Amino acid sequence: MTVLTSAQSLRVGYLRCEARENPLGVVAKRPMLSWELYSAQLSVVQTAFQILVADDSLLLKRNVGNVWDSKKRLSAASIQVPYNGKALQAAKKYYWKIRAWDNKGNVSAWSEIALWQMGLMEPKDWAGAKWIAYENLPDSLRIVPAAHGNGDKAWGKRANVLPLLRTQFAASKKVKQATAFICGLGQFELYINGQKTGDHFLDPGWTKYNKQAQYVTFDVTKQLLVGNNAIGVMLGNGFYYIPGERYRKMTGAYGYPKMIFRLLIEYTDGSIQQVVSDEQWKTAPSPITYSSLYGGENYDARLEQKGWHTPAFNDAQWRPAVVATPHHLQSQLAKPVKVMQSFEAMTVQQLKDNVWLYDFGQNMSGIPAIKVSGNRGDTIKLTPAELLTEDGRANQKATGASSYYLYVLSGDGVEQWQPKFTYYGFRYVQLELLPASTSNKTTQLLAVQALHTRNSAAAVGAFQNSDTLFNLTNHLIQWAINSNMQSVFTDCPHRERLGWQEQLHLMGNALQYNYEIHALGKKITADIRAEQNANGLVPSTIPEYTEMHFANGYFRDSPEWGSNAILMPWNLYQWYGDKQELLTNYTTMQRYMQYLRSKDSSHLLMYGLSDWYDLGPERPGFCQLTPMGLTATAYYYYNLRVMQQTATLLGKKADALHYSKWADSVSVAFNRQYFNDTVKQYGTGSQTSNAVALSMGLVAEKNTTAVLANLIQSIEQNDYRLTAGDIGFHHLLKVLSQAGRSDVIFRMNNRSDVPGYGYQLAKGATALTESWQGSPIVSNNHFMLGHLMEWFYASLAGIQASHGAVAFRQLRIQPQVVGDVTEAEARFRSPYGWVASSWKKNDTKFTLQVHIPVNSTATVYLPAGSNSIIHMNQQPVKAPVQKGLARMAIGSGEYVFTVVNQ
Repeated sequence: MTVLTSAQSLRVGYLRCEARENPLGVVAKRPMLSWELYSAQLSVVQTAFQILVADDSLLLKRNVGNVWDSKKRLSAASIQVPYNGKALQAAKKYYWKIRAWDNKGNVSAWSEIALWQMGLMEPKDWAGAKWIAYENLPDSLRIVPAAHGNGDKAWGKRANVLPLLRTQFAASKKVKQATAFICGLGQFELYINGQKTGDHFLDPGWTKYNKQAQYVTFDVTKQLLVGNNAIGVMLGNGFYYIPGERYRKMTGAYGYPKMIFRLLIEYTDGSIQQVVSDEQWKTAPSPITYSSLYGGENYDARLEQKGWHTPAFNDAQWRPAVVATPHHLQSQLAKPVKVMQSFEAMTVQQLKDNVWLYDFGQNMSGIPAIKVSGNRGDTIKLTPAELLTEDGRANQKATGASSYYLYVLSGDGVEQWQPKFTYYGFRYVQLELLPASTSNKTTQLLAVQALHTRNSAAAVGAFQNSDTLFNLTNHLIQWAINSNMQSVFTDCPHRERLGWQEQLHLMGNALQYNYEIHALGKKITADIRAEQNANGLVPSTIPEYTEMHFANGYFRDSPEWGSNAILMPWNLYQWYGDKQELLTNYTTMQRYMQYLRSKDSSHLLMYGLSDWYDLGPERPGFCQLTPMGLTATAYYYYNLRVMQQTATLLGKKADALHYSKWADSVSVAFNRQYFNDTVKQYGTGSQTSNAVALSMGLVAEKNTTAVLANLIQSIEQNDYRLTAGDIGFHHLLKVLSQAGRSDVIFRMNNRSDVPGYGYQLAKGATALTESWQGSPIVSNNHFMLGHLMEWFYASLAGIQASHGAVAFRQLRIQPQVVGDVTEAEARFRSPYGWVASSWKKNDTKFTLQVHIPVNSTATVYLPAGSNSIIHMNQQPVKAPVQKGLARMAIGSGEYVFTVVNQ
């Protein structure tokens, strides 16, 4: 796997501000700056840097930083470097560049110029903009929190108007720069002079709207005209308003759709102009006649008002907008959801007259798109589904029926349409033509596509190996991640679309090997802070649109789920070096630990969902094989150790001592309750019971070998069948991998005859399913069980952070050669740059190619014996060999290692 390097001695690139390239809407007073370094030399480390920041790019071209000149600073830091210049102004754009020095005596040229633009940091920065709407929902009709399920029948369908809003203004001078700041709830699309602004889908990101909402910042300079201009906004419901019609996971209403808008125009002569939303704007009903995130969307093209978002449109028949209640606003800094890929149908089957089934070959999150020509009033009904019924029709039984899309033709030539404010998880689309009349003219279906939508976070990883089943498994998990990476990480893209929190800390490493989710992770921790209850409770689903109090309340309050409040900030620090996240979330973390203390019984937590969806004798769901409280108490303990480390890192010595003693007490209680010293096992001896105790560091050192041996023996005696579920399987893989027993992992997962990844593939799955069995009665697009992907990168390809390393500054490259795998390769973009590992083996030779980014180091472990001949970059080397592994320390650069066994 090739990683590009520069022949130049030292170069600086990939400049980021607040974890984004050229971000808009930055609100940090001291934004964090990061960059990568490139060199063809070996063992290169940065020794110094200089940053210039200016409010005019022309100044930077003259090497003048009128806002900040760091001067030459002796430092190896190249990530999370805080801006330290003049106070930053709201809505202002700043330009920056950097040069660096290294330990080889090289100094780089100045980097390319990057930028960031500040957002609106206080309410006054909105320049008097008002929230406006078509109509306001009476307080008596608000349903917050949402009712779980269909709600009260007396509420009825609760239809609402989906509005268009517009205004006009004149720009009489040459525009230097124009920036739009907008929030439209529940979702919006912005148009300027007839053209949609940006390529986002389902803006803004989902939040708990009575706590906060996000605004989006757009550079609209190129969309403005000299002279008359028009602004148009189309609104959808999203999670803000869920009608009582068709399928819905919940029924709720924060309010009717509304928006706030500010346009800042800066002219070349230095003057500015503001255009803001107020009651002077006009509004009218949209052609979207029904919108529900769960139930689908109806669009009647006969109701279109041509040119409604252009300056030439006459809005005399439109009514004035009404002023709506305000919301607390935050800038949307995570990458937006977008249409990321399009699919053509692999097969099209006619089921009967005017009914066709399109198979797109891949279960995905997304929307259908159609191109048609035909009679005015004819209707196209599109029903998405991930599975089929026995007679070959769209099957939504397990994913939310009925959910569909209706498009009513205008009859005006070729028409193209796709839903704007909803999506679904599907592989198939059942299309029905519903004629409006007996016209001789036949409506023609010119094209039908599937558009995959997901968060547009940059892909930063790739894996492949010689084992076909493992490549297919990687694809299976990848598509479940893709389908559930929205503005929150959802459980599934259809039935629920809720942010179940346990997925993030269990699947976090797999996610981060694949996508750059730093900014999205910061958004999620902000959601957690907003959702934390007054008593410290962190709900299991965030945003918590509906409170699930049934099943003893465990769906709402389970320690393994709520612990993401502790583990997500810690994970962001470990992966990205973001210490600020620990500072920002420390109080939230403390409050959650106090909440758990209020729930404990003699330092034990005896409640929760435990090892959800493990494999036992009953239908999967609630944990069957592991004692209630074992996993909850283990997380209780692990959280306390993380709190101890966090407090130490932040210089809070008293807190660190407090959490250390507390953790010791929990460990004693855990072992007293769950450890059987006679048989050297925990709980029931299930895979999860023993693996969680080992993984969390709860096993006394004198017992570790015996507990591990019993765990492996139980797997062997069970014919290498997995039984661990959502919680346990992550820890099982971790324990076996760290013990050097990837051979056991291989035997458990390289098969198709028992429930697991191969079993799902054999049943035709194209995305990871909710159950190990690939059951058709549950979701067939869930990413909660995708833990093996982390093993692919960290163990099979061998790319890991060294113990205690932050942001992969120090790496451990240790491929675990198992089974009949003869080659494997992976790469991922760490905060310091691309890391790559690629190995091949035959009967006598093992070859490993490695790339380590500048400013990082690595320890490489090679399978070798005492008589092996080892070469590094074609030169013979000697390395100490212990337990079948040769160890060598290396710096940055490209390396080829060979091991020949004699």
